[in-house]
Amino acid sequence: MEKSNQNDVFIVGFVRGSHGISGEFKVESTSGEYEHFTQMKEVTLRNGRTGEQKSFSVEYAEVGGRDLYMKLKGIDNPELVQKYSKWEIIVPREFACPLYENEWYVEDLKNCALVYEGKDGLADNTAPIKVGTITDVMEGGSGNLLEVHLAEDCDCLSDSIKYDSNGKVRTVYVPLKDQFIGKVDVKNKIIQLMHLWILE
Repeated sequence: MEKSNQNDVFIVGFVRGSHGISGEFKVESTSGEYEHFTQMKEVTLRNGRTGEQKSFSVEYAEVGGRDLYMKLKGIDNPELVQKYSKWEIIVPREFACPLYENEWYVEDLKNCALVYEGKDGLADNTAPIKVGTITDVMEGGSGNLLEVHLAEDCDCLSDSIKYDSNGKVRTVYVPLKDQFIGKVDVKNKIIQLMHLWILE
């Protein structure tokens, strides 16, 4: 999954070590895919800590085995590669890794309402109830986790589930797996929760 801080700009990778003496460098892809880099004509490098950024024309991007090597115009020696080491490589949405079935961009999942429709002891066919809002997607040991800020006004959750020991509304993590998550509708910003007990 590729992340972004803005709706139409995606972090597709990171600058890693220098390769050779011409300013070519190794790329770490955030998605694990590399082919889409070969279509890029321009990228922006951004320092994730300071926000400083600079745009470059792409001279070439070549896949070599399991690695990708990139050369940007104006970065012509290993010393300049070192300056940009660990910087984010960001591009417009159309140059991000293509999505396959049941894949979504992290940015599109953020701010979706997590809704529940009557099961787990509630009457069937009830109107969808908003139980929280997706605030981020995290990498877990067995897959991705939706970070969910619970809805304070949700009547189907007890106070012991909604609030922590300090009385603050809890943030919980729900595995992004079929047994816990049903329909994902990023266009309408709605994600279906299959079971309430996963929020406990």
